[in-house]
Amino acid sequence: MRAAVLSVLFLAASGAAAAPGDVMNPTRFTLSFSEPQAHLVDVEMRVPDAGDALDLWMPTWTPGSYMVREYSRNVQELRAESADGRPLDVRKTAKNRWQVTGAGNGEAVIRYRVYGHEKTVRTNWIDADYALLNGAPTFLVAEGRETTPFRIRVDRPGHWARTVSPLPAEGDGDDAEYIARDLDTLVDSPLLVGNPAVYEFTVDDRPILLVNQGEGGLWDGEKAARDTETLVRACRDMYGSLPFDRYVFFNLIVEGRGGLEHKDSSVLMTSRYDFRDAEKYRNWLRLVAHEFFHVWNVKRSRPVELGPFDYVNEVYSRTLWVAEGITAYYEHLLPVRTGLYTRADYLKALDRSIQRLDRTPGRELQSIEESSFDAWIKLYRPDENTENTTVSYYLKGSVVAFLLDAEIRNRTGGERTLDDLMRLLFERYSGERGFTGAQVQQAAEEIAGGSLETFFETNVRGTGPLDYAPALRTLGLRFKANEDSVKTAWMGIESRGVDGRLTVGLVRAGSPAYEAGLNAEDEILAVGGFRVTPGELAERLKQYAPGDRVEVLVSRFGEVRVAPLTLGTAPRDRVLEVDPDAAPEAVAAREAWLGAGSPVPTR
Repeated sequence: MRAAVLSVLFLAASGAAAAPGDVMNPTRFTLSFSEPQAHLVDVEMRVPDAGDALDLWMPTWTPGSYMVREYSRNVQELRAESADGRPLDVRKTAKNRWQVTGAGNGEAVIRYRVYGHEKTVRTNWIDADYALLNGAPTFLVAEGRETTPFRIRVDRPGHWARTVSPLPAEGDGDDAEYIARDLDTLVDSPLLVGNPAVYEFTVDDRPILLVNQGEGGLWDGEKAARDTETLVRACRDMYGSLPFDRYVFFNLIVEGRGGLEHKDSSVLMTSRYDFRDAEKYRNWLRLVAHEFFHVWNVKRSRPVELGPFDYVNEVYSRTLWVAEGITAYYEHLLPVRTGLYTRADYLKALDRSIQRLDRTPGRELQSIEESSFDAWIKLYRPDENTENTTVSYYLKGSVVAFLLDAEIRNRTGGERTLDDLMRLLFERYSGERGFTGAQVQQAAEEIAGGSLETFFETNVRGTGPLDYAPALRTLGLRFKANEDSVKTAWMGIESRGVDGRLTVGLVRAGSPAYEAGLNAEDEILAVGGFRVTPGELAERLKQYAPGDRVEVLVSRFGEVRVAPLTLGTAPRDRVLEVDPDAAPEAVAAREAWLGAGSPVPTR
């Protein structure tokens, strides 16, 4: 019995359950779209050997997006019958659970509809033009069937030409059945149904698809595919091989934003206008690099808590800074190594990250380990006080990754780099063997050739200021005084226009506005006795110098009041640049860092 239980647990963790085509009584789904314009997908679920009491459940969150999202709120009109059409009793037993009784040894047929009108990479979107269906918000699961196969058939409306999935398929066209070997695979495999433009290329004989939904004549799909291939090859060169048979980039050009990784695919959202804007297109390349880097870092080598998955309850990890922060570091580094970014582009991006971190008061209150742990309640629920009390494990994690890369290069004379650490984590902790924070530090120390306790205690577990000097010295960089900053008066707020009104969105702790008592949601009426409207505040502040005292007239819930305020200096007092006086060894280190990177050593 113990051996059998361990075998089931291993299969669930490794994804090594039934192979496609196995005859292990699969659960069968049929997806159809009788009313796509109403944002509905019709789901038919057939469960063999249902028994007298069949318990069904639905995930509440999806891997890669750490917040309970209550997907079952979009399930409607659930009913059940036997294979011969006899109605079965259905009773809801919890927010995401149902019990079907009366099927006996026969098949239970469950039908329900899912509403999908939330345009994000982690939810469902269905309209007259296309449908993006993610696994967690679409499929119910019969309890006890999590490690057996699932087969999915899609009935497309006549005006939709194709279905794209990373899953293997049996049959062609309308008769195709997509096969997920287990629940983890089902949840991890989005479906796109519509009329996308599909661009295919191969790397190491593996087909890779860029699926563009909504090009609208504004995207050059062939160029985007070439650039995507360049980034795929850069990741392959770094890690040495591709750990999948086929991969799909779902690129939804639908005026949305975001990305979400999957084991053999990723979902990206962007704007139709981003392709022809150089900076915005670089941001899209960054997104491609980020999500594809997750093929190794997260989807295979991963925090120990992220698998086997508990799809109902929060899963707490203190190493999301490794999963996301280090990935965010490489999302910029890979494009510059391939020439898709210039070095100036890269240094500007790194500088922007450092300055954003330095302007975040919450960095002094929360470490990136704590930020990782609190993702479930803080990262996805930002408010007006978020920057004052928290730090992003994406943002600080990427900056710490930069410092760690430089530290390793310095200690080993450039013989080892962060690339080597990522390869070691992949080699040692892929599959069912996730890593702990202690194991990440241990692996980093192996690569660096000595203790990194002070580095991790200060930068990962601590909240003190980061010391950039060693990294800058190693890589031949410097901070140069920003001459404009001393001339810029600063209030310490982020403002926004709401219905033609200038309102306060954020007040940074310790800033002049904070000390003067300004609040989020205050409407700013005048500065220095003169009316100010949205779009004018930045120009108005240029009329003042740091240290000037002004009166800010605000309306707070309809009550007008005056806030005397002494203007400060904008915190951006330095810019990152190449050090023209760097030592020759630092110049060589910088060339290696931004050039070919650290390819896999030949054995």
